[in-house]
Amino acid sequence: MGIIGFGAFGRLIATHLGPHFGLCAYDPAPSAPMPGVAPVDLATAAACPIVILAMPVGAMEETVRAIGPHLRHGALVVDVGSVKMLPAEIMRRGLPDHADIVATHPLFGPQSARDGIRGLKIAICPVRGRRAPRLAAFLRKVLGLDVIMTTPEAHDREAAMVQGLTHLIAKVLVRMEPLPSRMTTRSFELIHQAVGMVRGDAPEVFRAIEMSNPHSAGVRRRFFDLASALDAELTEG
Repeated sequence: MGIIGFGAFGRLIATHLGPHFGLCAYDPAPSAPMPGVAPVDLATAAACPIVILAMPVGAMEETVRAIGPHLRHGALVVDVGSVKMLPAEIMRRGLPDHADIVATHPLFGPQSARDGIRGLKIAICPVRGRRAPRLAAFLRKVLGLDVIMTTPEAHDREAAMVQGLTHLIAKVLVRMEPLPSRMTTRSFELIHQAVGMVRGDAPEVFRAIEMSNPHSAGVRRRFFDLASALDAELTEG
């Protein structure tokens, strides 16, 4: 398996797939070596039977264009981005017809996976080929993930609220810091915990969630409109 993009999430992938696959990884800005993962060039990573794209959505089109000539016939290409319509279209349009494509979104990150990934959710969106059910079976039976079969469109529609609001509220609360830490309620502590789970995400993740998902702008506008209306009600007494 070749992992292209070996940042925090690429390394998380390697941690959990290392026992099941031989791994190699490419990243344009190499980080510290990881035991059991061979650092290779882009062409070598792209020539593996399974290729995982673990880079920001903004870098995907250039990467897809670069790996196309190196993909073997029958390769399976999988992405792990936070949005699905745009990556699915980029891969469908840019990868050769002899490659199978599955768009995925692990609904967790390094913070929420600190205690393991068993029981966590992952969305699977078949794009091209017939291997999505086999991939889903592996993720479910071997890794213990809760697999959600969906389409890129349905995924982005729900994720615009699920992820969009979470990250949006977290961004606002971070800018309100320091937050109270002594006299707190359990509900406030849970909100603070949620903020902590996403505050370490790369800026590219927030931009992808809010700007690369076509449904995010509408959810964001509705949220602020309702917040403004509530503020007006309270102001008027």
